[in-house]
Amino acid sequence: MKRVALLLAFALSSSGALAADKKDIKVTWLGHAAFEVTSSGGTTLLLDPFIKDNPATPAGRKDLSKYKPAAILVTHSHPDHAADAVEIAKATGAKVVGTFEYVSALQIPDAQKVGGNVGGTFKVGDVTIHMVPAMHSSEPNGRPVGYVLRFADGRSLYHCGDTWIFGDMALIQELYRPNVLLLNVGGGPFTQDPATAALAVKKYFQPDVIVPMHFGTFGALAQQADVEAAFKGDKRLKVLKPGDTASL
Repeated sequence: MKRVALLLAFALSSSGALAADKKDIKVTWLGHAAFEVTSSGGTTLLLDPFIKDNPATPAGRKDLSKYKPAAILVTHSHPDHAADAVEIAKATGAKVVGTFEYVSALQIPDAQKVGGNVGGTFKVGDVTIHMVPAMHSSEPNGRPVGYVLRFADGRSLYHCGDTWIFGDMALIQELYRPNVLLLNVGGGPFTQDPATAALAVKKYFQPDVIVPMHFGTFGALAQQADVEAAFKGDKRLKVLKPGDTASL
């Protein structure tokens, strides 16, 4: 019995040490689908940088010179997702990750172009990036995608881009089990609405945190009240205001 007690005490102390070692992942919503994500190891990634002319981005966040990402991830070529990618890349030397066709057409040095396609995997600092499918459009150049970011502690984050609900979300869950969803809920004429986004979570995902995005930027999109109504009672929902940072 004494030996069992000692082993149990060791196990509890070890798990406590591991918990203490786990550092925060910081997620800043810049409005619309733009996010700045910083890993526990200090790797900063910028996703879908529509910032300077984004009506939802706070004034204090519009200065592009403030962004120093290791890489810029673009889900598709539409201006409300890619508008500031080239300017930031030229100013910082950051690599731009996207579909091969999209990245190849950018007016940046070849050394900064990181093109791929669905199923592709990339490593930036201590973050492993998986490119996954999305249901949308992307003209000119390439196809729409989403990204799953795998962090050093095993946690993962899924930025779904402008996708509609689709059955292969089940495979994204099976393969990557994202703990954090950056979830398109905007509705309107181009993307899934909050009710459909809530259905996608119910059918396919088991996250710890759901951060809604792509809402409230323009008049045709869903507003915060619509999002909260669709996810009513779901305590995993974490509604940020543009400019807010969540430590996860």
